[in-house]
Amino acid sequence: MPLIYSLLAGVIFGAGLTLSDMVNPARVLNFLDVAGTWDPTLMFVMAGGLAVTTLGYKWIFRRNSPVADDRFHLPTGRQIDLPLVGGAALFGVGWGLAGICPGPALADLVTLQPKVLLFVAAMLVGMIAASILRSRIFALKDLPQS
Repeated sequence: MPLIYSLLAGVIFGAGLTLSDMVNPARVLNFLDVAGTWDPTLMFVMAGGLAVTTLGYKWIFRRNSPVADDRFHLPTGRQIDLPLVGGAALFGVGWGLAGICPGPALADLVTLQPKVLLFVAAMLVGMIAASILRSRIFALKDLPQS
């Protein structure tokens, strides 16, 4: 059943991205071009998402547990560190250069546009590289200090 809920959430997310035209890189790039052809659509999409999330959290946390699990799984980490800031910076630079972020890129795969295919391939390579790098860094930390 959790797989069905995940699929349903993904379909709703993809439909929302498509309906709001956030799968169009030009729309995102125009939002970032405040001195030129600025397009505020992304701001309204974000505000709508924030409003729905805020109300949703207030509503769902009235329950003792989620519908598809026996307990809520909330993040416990609150530390702002170099990997978090670096990852956010890389995400922002990539988003600003391409006008695509991971969610819309996956929704946009159906178009088979070379730019989207290249972005998703680069994103996957980056995820694999980050995973390898992270495991090697943690392995180095576990070495005995001399």
